[in-house]
Amino acid sequence: MVTRPNPLAADLDHVLAHTVGLWEDLRGQRIFITGGTGFFGCWLLESFAWANDRLGLGATALVLTRDPAAFARKAPHLASHPAIRFHSGDVRSFDLPSGHFAHVIHAATDGDLKLMAADPLAVFDINVLGTRRVLEFARQCGAANFLFTSSGAVYGRQPPDLAQLAEDYRGAPDPTDAQSAYGAAGEEKRAAETLCALYARQHGLKTKIARCFSFVGPYLPLDGKFAVGNFIRDALRGGPIRIGGDGTPVRSYLYAADLAIWLWTILLRGTAGRPYNVGAEEAVSIAGLAQATARAVQPPVAVEIARQPAPGAAAERYVPSTRRAQAELGLAQWVMLDEALRRTLAWGREAA
Repeated sequence: MVTRPNPLAADLDHVLAHTVGLWEDLRGQRIFITGGTGFFGCWLLESFAWANDRLGLGATALVLTRDPAAFARKAPHLASHPAIRFHSGDVRSFDLPSGHFAHVIHAATDGDLKLMAADPLAVFDINVLGTRRVLEFARQCGAANFLFTSSGAVYGRQPPDLAQLAEDYRGAPDPTDAQSAYGAAGEEKRAAETLCALYARQHGLKTKIARCFSFVGPYLPLDGKFAVGNFIRDALRGGPIRIGGDGTPVRSYLYAADLAIWLWTILLRGTAGRPYNVGAEEAVSIAGLAQATARAVQPPVAVEIARQPAPGAAAERYVPSTRRAQAELGLAQWVMLDEALRRTLAWGREAA
C-alpha cells in the first residue's frame, strides 16, 4: 500500500520550526484533548502527530469525541495514527479516563447555528458545564497544564474607534441579549474563564487561556458561519463570491499553522491565569477579504455585495491586539493573509 504524502507537510514543518524545544515537555507523556475533531482540534492533532513522529517523542493523545466513526471518515490518517486514541462521550458527562495525563487541552465548543437557534440552553451547557467537567478531570489526573480555548467574544462589541482589543479591555457582551448567538457565546466563554480562575485558586491547577479571534486554513468549514470559509467555497465553485451584508465589518485572520504554534506555545510556556489574545493584527474589511479571495484564484472571480453601507455608519470591528503574546512568548503572524488564502484554496481543491 502506497502512503499518500501529507498535503500539509510544509505547514507542519513550519509549526515544528517555530516550536523548537516545546515538544520535550510531551516526551513519553499522555495528553487529553477535547474538541479534537473540529477545526482547532485537527490542527492540534496534525501537529502533534507530526512532531511525535519526527522527534520520536513516544507521546500519546486521547481525544474526546461524540462520534469516532465520523472523524475516521473525515481524517482517516489521524484516526488511525498509533499515537492517537479516542474516548467516546459528551463533554458534559463523559466518563473520566484513568491514569495520569501531563496536559489537558479543552478546545470543545458547539458553535452550530442550528443548535444555537433551536436549543441555546444546550449550547450554554456544552460550553460551561463541559468546561467544569474537563477542569475536574484535569484536577483528578494531575495535569501540569490546562489550556482553555476561549474567544475574543468575551470582550463584547468592540467600539468602532478602538483599533484593537487588548487583554485588559473591560468590555463585555450584553447578558440580556439571548437572541444573539455571538453575544451568548461570549457570555459562555466568560463563565468558562471564571471556572478556570476558580480551579486555579482552589486547586492550584495551572490554567492557560487563549482568547481566539478569526482564522483561515485547511479544515475550516466551507459551508457554515465563517465568512472566509464561504468565500473560499464560492471561489472554488468559480464565483461569484457573495457578501450577504454591506462588506464593511473589519476582521483579521490568523493562518491555521500559526494558530497551532500559538496554542502549543501558550499551553507549555504561557503564564498561568494570564489570558492571551490569539489572532492577527492585519485588519481587513469583509469586502476586502472577498476581493483578496477573488484575486487568489485564476482567473479572478466576481464579488457581489448585497447592499450598500448606511451613510455615516461606523464599521463594526473585531481585531485583537497581540502585543502580549508577541512580547512574552515570541509569537507572531508568520503567514500573511494573501498567502493564507492561497494555501487554503489549494487545500480545498485537493480535498474536493
